[in-house]
Amino acid sequence: MKKPQPPIAPKKPTFKEKISALSNLPAFFKLVWQSSPKKTLFSIVLRVLRSAMPVALLYVGKLIVDQVVQLSTTPQPHDTTYLWELVALEFILAITSDALSRTIALLDSLLGDTFSNHTSVKIMRHAADLDLEQTEDSEYYDKLERARQQTLGRTMLLSQVMSQLQDIISMVFLIAGLVTFSPLLILLLIITILPSFLGESYFNSQNYSLTRSQTPERRELDYLRYLGASDETAKEIKIFNLADFVIARFKKLSDQFYYDNSKLAKRRSFWGTLFSMLGSTGYYGAYVYIITRTITGHLTVGDLTFLAGSFRQLRTFTEGILLRFTVISQGAIYLNDFLDFFQIKPSIAVAKNPIPFPNPIREGFTFENVGFKYRHSENWANRHLNFTLHPGETLALVGENGAGKTTLVKLLARLYEPTEGRILLDGIDLKQYDPKELQHNIGVIFQDYLRYQMTLSSNIAVGDITQLGNQALIKKAAQGSMADAIADKLPNQYEQALGKRFNNGVELSGGEWQKVALARIYMKEAPVLILDEPTAALDARAEYEVFQRFAQMTEGRSAVLISHRFSTARLADRILVLDKGQLLEIGTHEELLALNGRYAELFLLQARGYK
Repeated sequence: MKKPQPPIAPKKPTFKEKISALSNLPAFFKLVWQSSPKKTLFSIVLRVLRSAMPVALLYVGKLIVDQVVQLSTTPQPHDTTYLWELVALEFILAITSDALSRTIALLDSLLGDTFSNHTSVKIMRHAADLDLEQTEDSEYYDKLERARQQTLGRTMLLSQVMSQLQDIISMVFLIAGLVTFSPLLILLLIITILPSFLGESYFNSQNYSLTRSQTPERRELDYLRYLGASDETAKEIKIFNLADFVIARFKKLSDQFYYDNSKLAKRRSFWGTLFSMLGSTGYYGAYVYIITRTITGHLTVGDLTFLAGSFRQLRTFTEGILLRFTVISQGAIYLNDFLDFFQIKPSIAVAKNPIPFPNPIREGFTFENVGFKYRHSENWANRHLNFTLHPGETLALVGENGAGKTTLVKLLARLYEPTEGRILLDGIDLKQYDPKELQHNIGVIFQDYLRYQMTLSSNIAVGDITQLGNQALIKKAAQGSMADAIADKLPNQYEQALGKRFNNGVELSGGEWQKVALARIYMKEAPVLILDEPTAALDARAEYEVFQRFAQMTEGRSAVLISHRFSTARLADRILVLDKGQLLEIGTHEELLALNGRYAELFLLQARGYK
């Protein structure tokens, strides 16, 4: 079987870039501190105490050995009081060291969870502040996915950095002891550890490069998992017999990941073993040297145990610090992915002194030569739009798929910013209004509305979540969209969980879900309502009843309807016909029929289908 070819990976981070990435740590620690100041401070204090334990235990052990040797070479009776005091002290230090280690581990775990939750909330809040167009960009999704990974992957970075500081303090004490007896041991230690450090640094760079290059494919892999095992996709997977297709694509990607990762892991394991053998050789060389010095009488037996233990621990600490340095610097580089996400700033700016939303609207929304095209696209989604949505007017948008209808209403709600031209509200550019206040005063239901796996009451209340506890308003909104009939037949009525994702949930039909979604638009007294294909899943009778109620509940309010059903469009005060993103015709149903243009053509074509 032919092995899959690995993808071309991006440039690997250099040693200089790793050092530079350490500048991310202050921002990281600021986030850690914000997540829990008390836990962070307590962890620092305990680690400082724990760092003194290794040298204290070794030195007390040396005193015990020397005391035992002295007592064993002197005639009896012996005064062993001092010996047992040393043993008791070592016992206290041992249990204190263990207690400190366990407490630190507990704090690290709690702080890691706290940090993960804190940064997850921060990511969600920042994502909510970004423009809709940014969230629809694949590059944004890659950055978001990397940032999400860092909320979990970077929770150990704090522990690693704190452990680094703890080990460095311990090393200071151990080095002081070794230098007193033989500086040569320090030099030998560095020579034997350095290759291992350089090897780990190299392979961490390789791993970072590989992981970063796989981000888009990993998102696809997660999506294939969802496609292959989800209640929402099951019916189409079965009816179109897509299981083999999805599984084959999943296997191809997962096999590629396995090949790339295993190849790197094997190389890392081989060189790691080789460098470890070199480190062990250096340790036992030092051990032989210390034993020789003890035999010749230059060192006591206690000195032997202290120096051997100190060198062994110093080697462990040095190796750990050097290897951890590469992990920390690597983690600091990964922090770029996390921090980069927060460098994405919304292009829809808030005016320094925004003016309040007009109440009531007096002149309406005016499009002046408005054009819009998506980033990375050369084609215009809308262009040369010139019209006014008057106060209290219902305007229907008609056109073939891809004509730019949904883009137009997103511009109206300032979910998108015009590429050219401007949109006025009562003669003032929309840019002078606060986007959040503007959107609060516009009720919108898009054709790709969400089916929240929550209670019926919550599903309706998302139209104005501040009114979640207002049952009277929720029921009134349900009546407006005929969702009240759905509530009446549910076991727990408005408190019934919808969807099959959680226990005791009830699934609704497409038409029923659409009625629930329509109820959201009635949750707030918005002066402007936008319905994007609001009745696509409803039968003719239900559609008629919905629009009868809609006409009553929207009296005095402006509304925009997007519909492919001309029976719906003709109910509007005026109809705007779009073709390839541009305004082709605008007028009443009768005016457009008399014009005998595109609207008349489409209307008659659809009417012919009902004969």
